[in-house]
Amino acid sequence: MRSREVISELRSRASPADLEGMARFGIATDRALGGSSIPYLRWLAKRLGKDHGLAAELWASRIHEGRILAALVDDPAEVTEDQMESWAAEFDSWDVVDGVCGSLFDKTPFAYEKAVEWSSRREEFVKRAAFALTAMLAIHDKGAEDRRFERFLPIIEREAGDPRNFVRKAVNWALRQIGKRNRALNAKAIATAERIHASGVRSAKWVASDALRELRSKAVQAKLRAEPRGRSGPDG
Repeated sequence: MRSREVISELRSRASPADLEGMARFGIATDRALGGSSIPYLRWLAKRLGKDHGLAAELWASRIHEGRILAALVDDPAEVTEDQMESWAAEFDSWDVVDGVCGSLFDKTPFAYEKAVEWSSRREEFVKRAAFALTAMLAIHDKGAEDRRFERFLPIIEREAGDPRNFVRKAVNWALRQIGKRNRALNAKAIATAERIHASGVRSAKWVASDALRELRSKAVQAKLRAEPRGRSGPDG
């Protein structure tokens, strides 16, 4: 099934009634069709299989659902830095950012460096991508050493004061996910959050307060205490 057929299928499911609900969640609906939920797009991606060429065509369609699907069908092994930069430059909705970062970009060999690079970018959705990518790496890269995430803590501290909603929520997300990997990173993430809170900047204080609430919670602390003691490597 090539892009024309896939797009035809997405169009056949279009539901204008869905767009209002999407907009309420801050999703850009200018090029959205509605009617294709994330579970459906995942099912369709599994049916289509990995196809780098198809992914490029779906992205070029500029259709909202088509771009989410593009990230699901693309092959991370074939993704280049140029492609990552090109797609990032066209990010226009938080859900596309998160979908691309969590389904594709975090599986490329460029993920860590792009997260660092994009954290200094001014564009709202490119900067969100930096921290969404950091959060996704913290969730998915189980074998990564702590030092890879310790590197992001000063960056999180630096950018926590960004007042833009889609950025600050991603900064918060990255901090929380790093702090839930293991006890050592939890302690370092909490210390980072405490410094952020002390800055007195309103946006930064929200980032810190929300993160501290979860990182100090009984549920998170109980889970971390349950880890085997003396464990070395990425998780302890």
